[in-house]
Amino acid sequence: MHFTLQPGDETQRLDTLVAARAGITRSQAKRLIGLGKVLVNGTPAAKAGEKPGENAVVEVEVPGPSQDVLKPEPQPLSLAYVDDYLAVVDKPAGMVVYPGAGHPEGTLLNVLAHHTGKLASIGGPLRPGVVHRLDKDTSGLMVVALEDNAYYGLLEQFRTRSIKRMYEALIWGAPKENEGTITLAIGRSGTDRKKMSTRTRRGKEAVTRWKALRRFRNASLIQAVLGTGRTHQIRVHLASLGHPVLGDRTYGRKTSIELGGRKVMVPRQMLHAKTLGFIHPVTGEPMEFEAPLPPDMAEMLERLEADQ
Repeated sequence: MHFTLQPGDETQRLDTLVAARAGITRSQAKRLIGLGKVLVNGTPAAKAGEKPGENAVVEVEVPGPSQDVLKPEPQPLSLAYVDDYLAVVDKPAGMVVYPGAGHPEGTLLNVLAHHTGKLASIGGPLRPGVVHRLDKDTSGLMVVALEDNAYYGLLEQFRTRSIKRMYEALIWGAPKENEGTITLAIGRSGTDRKKMSTRTRRGKEAVTRWKALRRFRNASLIQAVLGTGRTHQIRVHLASLGHPVLGDRTYGRKTSIELGGRKVMVPRQMLHAKTLGFIHPVTGEPMEFEAPLPPDMAEMLERLEADQ
């Protein structure tokens, strides 16, 4: 495959660009560069960290199919939309998006492969068509490409941040303001590599716009709109405000709440991807989908209202 750098790309590392465009991990991109499989303006790239420059043409020799095979699995799955090119899925909380360490099966892609009978070939053998993902314990809408042209079209919309992604979350406490924008950079935590943090020297730009929808005695329902798509972004940003997502066992650890005079455990992080909007990458049609709150969040909302 080959691509030409667009304005803004020239500031990014070559391995980052190759990973994003080829649908592989950055470590895989580094390996391809080291093997001489990546050309910049016709010449093999020397370093993974080099920045190719404006209008550079990058060619990548993408590796052939792996022996890893994604096994279709017959399980129920809520499909908001499906055609020959893409599927919009209402992912349940507790489901991992694609197979990995500790989750070899039972993932969203295993089940989606059964329901659609096809997935894009780009993105790796065990995560074909994946252009974004939701955390295991976050519910809500995701789009997955079923065809390669759709994959590249969706990936470009995520790159240019033209995708509409709106979430709803139940958070601890009540913010002083009714709305705001969080712009703290996010990067890998220096003390725990599995966590992200706003306290890092090598953070990337992150923008989250939020608005309070309802306030309760010791919690709030908010709307959050992503301006960027960093790992764990909403969870990290809200925790940085002192109002972590209820049930988040990684950031904030507000895993219980007092209701009716007694402590009630919150089963998972109360975060739901409610609205997803994009331009169909093949037909050019504007599309927007909305998923109602799942039963566990709806029940928690009712209990908070009753406790007023």
